[in-house]
Amino acid sequence: MRLIALNKPFGVMCQFSAHPSRPTLADYVPVPAVYPAGRLDADSEGLVLLTDDGALQARISEPRHKLPKTYLAQVEHLPGPEALAILRRGVDLGDFVTQPAHVRAIDEPAWLWPRTPPIRHRAAIPTQWLELVIREGKNRQVRRMTAAVGHPTLRLIRTQIGPVDLLALRLAPGAWCELDPALVGSTQPRTRKYR
Repeated sequence: MRLIALNKPFGVMCQFSAHPSRPTLADYVPVPAVYPAGRLDADSEGLVLLTDDGALQARISEPRHKLPKTYLAQVEHLPGPEALAILRRGVDLGDFVTQPAHVRAIDEPAWLWPRTPPIRHRAAIPTQWLELVIREGKNRQVRRMTAAVGHPTLRLIRTQIGPVDLLALRLAPGAWCELDPALVGSTQPRTRKYR
């Protein structure tokens, strides 16, 4: 059983099969027979876990296991207390109501790597960074949540899945390492190896 952590760069498709115009996970992780345990859309960055074990994939990605996922979102404008309160109690997105999120406004992270291409700067529109912790992970959920409260996401970075913390791993965009599957609840431990 293998568990791999990747810092997925912006613009990379979260799949191993070839894409006609974008890079994929295969361009970064040369390990056969692993697949993502949950996905990030091409416009999102950060932590993706890969495994070759179906049960471990389910443990990581399925909401019933309540594994928290932490995101940093740069949003348009400065969210007020009411917008944050809606995110905290659950957002009606039309097709479903999200579970309550833990959310707080934060300063721009000092460790933040530059994005290519950079976010378009507009002097007349301020931005704010939010830290959101959710236990779901539906398609484009964080982006839909912030847009629903009037603050579209400009940049989105997943920093943590359960106890696996991208910052503690010190992975630059495109870098990866192998982890002990026991970190996310597997009963089959494995020695940690960095690549």
